[in-house]
This record gives sequence, structure tokens and C-alpha cells, in this order.
Amino acid sequence: MTTPVLTPEERRNIESGSWFSKLSPALRHDIISRTIIRRYPDGIQIGTRGAPATDWMAVASGAVRASSVSMSGKQITLTYVEPGTWFGDISLFDGLPHTHDATTHGPTTLLIVRKHDFFDLLSRHAELSEALLRLNCRRLRLMFASFEDLNTRPLSARLAKQVLHLSRSYGISHGEEIRIGLQLAQEDLAQLVGASRQRVNQELKSFEREGAVRVEPTRLVVLSREKLMAIAER
Repeated sequence: MTTPVLTPEERRNIESGSWFSKLSPALRHDIISRTIIRRYPDGIQIGTRGAPATDWMAVASGAVRASSVSMSGKQITLTYVEPGTWFGDISLFDGLPHTHDATTHGPTTLLIVRKHDFFDLLSRHAELSEALLRLNCRRLRLMFASFEDLNTRPLSARLAKQVLHLSRSYGISHGEEIRIGLQLAQEDLAQLVGASRQRVNQELKSFEREGAVRVEPTRLVVLSREKLMAIAER
């Protein structure tokens, strides 16, 4: 069986990641040398809430959906892990089980570092411990910013910020338009901003009337980033 290798685009996604790209060349090389490349189809559960952590991972292409289950048994989308992002280190550090389910969203390529290799990298590179500390500080800041938005900003502003984020992470430019490549139902988008599908549908129609977006089945097309940013700052 042929050993999987990263495509040029997947390698670019990893090497240009905002966290990974700031590491020293020696550390980047050592991390990549420990990775296993796995390609998955859509809908494969790669992590289960309550299960022990075994791997540190990065998304090379596609996306990973982090979700939880409500009291009624409904699956709730919390976030999507985008290409170039590393995750799974928190449970490896504290030894506690995974806090959420993780499922591939669309065809997805992952880089996987096994637990023993992760700790060996930590023992060999003091830089990695410091870098992961900075990464988790950033995650904490983003989490507090999200809480603040949820409690202080109107839905229109939260939704505009989320669409802008998706356009940066998954945007494919076509002239002046930016098509969001991540396939999302309006229910998924509603869960990301803590609202009902009906209210999100109303806000998206308002965005369309303002010329900010175009809504297509399971797709969003950004027509004007400037108009979306203005909505986000209202």
C-alpha cells in the first residue's frame, strides 16, 4: 500500500498556518517527521466525548466539526476546525477525556501525532511548550470574545462576524465575490451564533437586501466584505 503524502495545497495549508508558521524550522521539521497522514470521507467520527485522548492532530484539508449533544439528544455544532489548525493538545496535557465529539465535515485530510510522539517532542523542544502555551492563551481570548459577543451584540452583528470568519477560512475568490467552500445548512450556521434557524434565515435575507451576501443552497457567497464589516460593527 502506498504511503499517503500531502498534496501541494495541503502542505501549504499546514506550513502557512498562523501558529505552525511561527515555529522554528527545526521544530516544524521534527513535528512533520512524526506525523501520520490520514484521509477520511465525510462524517467519520475521529473523537468522542468522554474518551481518553490518544492523538494530537492538524487539519491539512477539509474541516473537523466539533459538536455536543443537547438534553433532547440533538447534535449541536460548536465550531469547525479549519485547515492549518492543530488541536487535541489540551486533553493530552491535562489527561482528562475529550470534552466534545469531533467529526469530519466533507473529505478531510488530517496529520496525526501519536501521544508518545507528542510528549517526546515536548521533551526535546522547550520551544513547543511555550508555543502551545501561547496557542492556548489565544484560544482562551477567543472564547471570552465569543462569550462577550453572545451577551452584548445583536444577532445581525454576530452573524456578520461569523460569515466574515468563514470567508477568511474557507473563501474561494471569484472576481469580486468570495464563495464560502464549507458546505453549511442554515441550522449549522444558526448553532454557531446561538440562534434559531428561522432568525438566521431572516437576517441572511436582510444581508441579501443590503447587497452583502447571496444565499445559495448550502452555500454562502460574500458580495461585499465592507458591508458585512459595517453590519458587524453596528
